[in-house]
Amino acid sequence: MRTRMTAALTAALTLAMLGGAATAWATDPITLDSGYITDDAGAIEAGQIAAAEDRLAQLSTDTGIDVYVAIVDEFTNPSSSEDWANAVASDNGLGVSQYLFAIAMDSRQFYISADSSGPIDFEQIADIESAVTPALRADDIAGAIDDAADAFETAASGGTVSDGTGSNTGTSQADTGSSPVFVVILIVVILAIAALLIAIVLRSRRKRAASGGKPEQLDPKELARRAASALVETDDALRTSEQELGFARAQFGDEATAPFVATLAAAKEGLDRAFTLKQQLDDEIPDTAETVRSWNSEIIALCTAAQAELDAKVSAFDDLRKLEQNAAPALAGAREGSAQAAAALEGAQTKLTELSVLYAPAALATVADNVSQARERLSFADAELDAAHMALNKGESASAALHIRAAESAVGQANQLEEAIGTLGADLAAAQSRVPALVAELEQDIATAEAVTDADGRIAGAIAGARHGLETARTTTPPRPILTLQLLENANEQLDAVLNDIRDKAERVERAERHTDQVLMQAGAQISAARDYITARRGAVGATARTRLSEAASALAQAQSVRAQDPEQALPLAQRSYQLATQAIELAQNDVGGFGGQGGGSNALFGAMLGGIVVNSMLGGGRRGGFGGGGFGGRGRRGGGRF
Repeated sequence: MRTRMTAALTAALTLAMLGGAATAWATDPITLDSGYITDDAGAIEAGQIAAAEDRLAQLSTDTGIDVYVAIVDEFTNPSSSEDWANAVASDNGLGVSQYLFAIAMDSRQFYISADSSGPIDFEQIADIESAVTPALRADDIAGAIDDAADAFETAASGGTVSDGTGSNTGTSQADTGSSPVFVVILIVVILAIAALLIAIVLRSRRKRAASGGKPEQLDPKELARRAASALVETDDALRTSEQELGFARAQFGDEATAPFVATLAAAKEGLDRAFTLKQQLDDEIPDTAETVRSWNSEIIALCTAAQAELDAKVSAFDDLRKLEQNAAPALAGAREGSAQAAAALEGAQTKLTELSVLYAPAALATVADNVSQARERLSFADAELDAAHMALNKGESASAALHIRAAESAVGQANQLEEAIGTLGADLAAAQSRVPALVAELEQDIATAEAVTDADGRIAGAIAGARHGLETARTTTPPRPILTLQLLENANEQLDAVLNDIRDKAERVERAERHTDQVLMQAGAQISAARDYITARRGAVGATARTRLSEAASALAQAQSVRAQDPEQALPLAQRSYQLATQAIELAQNDVGGFGGQGGGSNALFGAMLGGIVVNSMLGGGRRGGFGGGGFGGRGRRGGGRF
């Protein structure tokens, strides 16, 4: 956190001017809480906060737009509602599709901070401000939040936002907030009612202290929601940091980037622990209410610490890349990268067409729209590069650097989408090549089992199950190699359960080694497919799918670590890894299918939102950043007003 000495001195002068009366209500730009609502004024009843949080979460799910609400007593340092709200948005790393609804209860001011590059234009934002004014004037803050969500939803769908029943002085050309005379009058009024404000604020402080926002003070549902949100934000921050680190490594080498590699590893360790706790909460084993609360609280703490690890290196990473100082050559490099990714699109499409001839559509589900998604990311990248070029022409190097970062992120995703097609193709080919040998082994095992005395009918049942699996695998057309291997492995497992009693230790170990290697390959391929799918669509994918992927990778690592010493112990770990990765893919596909009402992008902006480039801010996974964090575009417009 950068120092706020100047802000503190300014605040001290303000207090002196007001004879100390402002000490109870002056509020500098704040750090937002982990949820959507930060109520530092105690303006919303505890019972209403959960409903308001749910409404904003639903808005995000339906439109890809995040609206964060900051409620304080008074805007100070800066005192302008516009500057204060924009400072909070900037300090907390809000992206272009993330908006800040700032409300000052005691001075009766509000403002919606918006990025000029966002999906809702400034005229629509003014209409939204008009729509929330009546509820604000009635001191119905929860109602104002609900009205804001409705208005944003209407604007996102292309509808016309109602102006509401109140008049918003902030949207008028005759904005009284811009009049020097009004400013003088306002100061006089503030001085005159200082004593009253003190009483009001002290009461709101007591109310806030009673409701609280710390994990131990939240209801279980809200605590779980915040834990899931923290997981998604931190996972996004890590993924974007990894991508940023890749850019830096290519330019500066391993030695220069070693400190950032270590930081990333430390943050990832904490996140992995958090995902493990989430998996334990999700499993079939019931947990006590105390355990659920404890684990969700620990998840939030782990994610906060992991993000702090990344935040601590932001300045150093920016100093390494120096995009702002070297925007012109960086722009040229980004354009070259975009051109190379565009040139690779044709090859990726050819490869996808070839695979569609060889394999069933279900086998290619995770890459079916990769070419179109890559094309959308590149379209977005080109638009950002054009914006960067314009910013440079105006001498706005800082703005240019942010647009370049957005373009780099989009190009990186385009490359990943293209490469994922080839990776899946190689995995499917490897799986298909193993099918004949596994079929032959299964047929031999069936023959062996048929020759064994079957006293209790167990062997006959295993043989029947194995034959069914073998027949299903043979008749699966077009081929689905990884699924086919799984069917054959399941059939083999049924026979092993009844034949291992007649096999010696050496034979059991040899078979376990062979089968473990087989399942390890399947799990690795499934994890790769899940990771590629989720990373390029992380703007839509929630905590549960990410948790399954993290645990799949953890189970695979465990299986690999014990494979040499005990292949029989490694086999169930490898099987669990495959199952978890399969669940991750299914859950992620469900999330994407419900994102914005469709499963794929229809334009460049939607593609960038789906990829998390816009929705979670360009490099931040939510409000907090990975290396180089923060959003892009510009904030600032006439608006807001008094209520």
